Parts: sequence; C-alpha cells; structure tokens
Amino acid sequence: MNDQSKSAKDVGVLFDVDGTLVDSTYFHTLAWWQAFRQQELDVPMALIHRHIGMGGDKLLERLLPEDSDRDFRATVERAHGSIFSTFWPAIRPFDSARALLQSCAESGLAVALASSAREQDLRVLRSILDAEPWIDCATSSADATESKPSPDLLLAALEKLHLNAADVAFVGDSVWDVKAAARLGIETIGLTCGGISAAELFEAGAVEVYSGPRALLHRLDASSIGILAHRNDSEELTSGAAPGTPTDDASR
Repeated sequence: MNDQSKSAKDVGVLFDVDGTLVDSTYFHTLAWWQAFRQQELDVPMALIHRHIGMGGDKLLERLLPEDSDRDFRATVERAHGSIFSTFWPAIRPFDSARALLQSCAESGLAVALASSAREQDLRVLRSILDAEPWIDCATSSADATESKPSPDLLLAALEKLHLNAADVAFVGDSVWDVKAAARLGIETIGLTCGGISAAELFEAGAVEVYSGPRALLHRLDASSIGILAHRNDSEELTSGAAPGTPTDDASR
C-alpha cells in the first residue's frame, strides 16, 4: 500500500496505528506468544508486550535465542502474521480515533498513518478505522529498510507528505515510537492505550501523554498538534490570505 499523498498542506501529524488508533497491541502479543510456542519456545507475554511497537525483525533479534538462523526467524515471523490475521474480526478502533483524524484534517493538518504493519494488515486496520477521507497517506513495512526504532518509516511518511521533520508531530503508544521520532527531532505525543505507562513514555522523550485518542481529542487545541495548526493559521494570515484560502503557491 504505497499510496501517494493527497496533501499540499504545510504542516502535518503522523500517527502510529497498532495500539494508538486501534486496540490491537495485545492481539499482537498473543500472536507472537503462540508463534513462539509452535517452536517450543517459552517467552513470557509480559516480555513480548514490552517489545510490541518495535519492528518484527528487531523483536525477534531480542527474543529468540542468539543461535537462531534466518530461516528459523522467518518461520516464527510468518506464524505471527498468520495467527494475527485470525484476530482481525475482533479488532476495534479506540474511542474517538476516527474523530481525532477528522479533527486534525479539518484543522488544516496533513494526516499520515506511519505504520510498520504488513500491507495486508494495514488494509484491514484502515477498514476498521473507516477514516479514509481524512488520511492523506500511509506507510507499511514495505516502505522501510529498517524497522522501528529506526526512523525509516517516519522518513517515508514525511516524503509522501512532502514535509520536513520540523513541520509535523507524531502520535504513538510505545517507547519505540518515541525513540524513532526523536532521531529525527520530531515531537511525540504518547498514548497509554497500548499498555505502556505515561512514566515510560515521558522517560523515552514524549512531550505529552494522554490515555487515548479521546483524551487527546479533548485537548487537541492546546496540544503540540494544536500548536502546529495555529502556526499554519498564522502563516496564512501573514501571507494575506484567509485561513483555508489557497495562495498562488498552493494552487499551482
């Protein structure tokens, strides 16, 4: 799913998806646990959960025995994907996730889903979100050479939006999200709905933390996202155009 951006906006917001907009973190945890058990590996669920949000390849590097070869890792990763797909019908968006995306878009922000999900999983998650009119572009695992905490996916999202790191904020639920964004100097808003505590997200470098999309939506105007939207409004006014009115540059 390498869709190109529909946006010509000057500022934007990037959203992680799993655990941030949809309630899927613990399904991923269970899918990895079952994939490990198929190979007679006993990895505690709590340990697996703490690595969710990291790319699957990086997760396996940390949780599989050091002598595991590439074929063995590929087998476990395929099993995780197969098992996770059985949970698709049970996955639900978090309260107000769709409204949050809509509000960001209507505030003049470009909206990108900066996800490391497999393309087939991302298609399902986008269908669950049901927010296509307010999404300018999305990334999947196919858009990055290195997975989180590498910032490759965020760079891919920025490229699709034609924006710089200074022009966006990022919303994520894991310390790996925060660390990936920090490598690019992007401010991250943390959400605890993925199961990681506010203290851990702040320690990783999050500038704000909320319980979930609904709480962020209620404070959106005062958040880092709101500050970006207001910056955009100010620049439009300075240019002599009313907010939302295309300038000569925007209309080309």
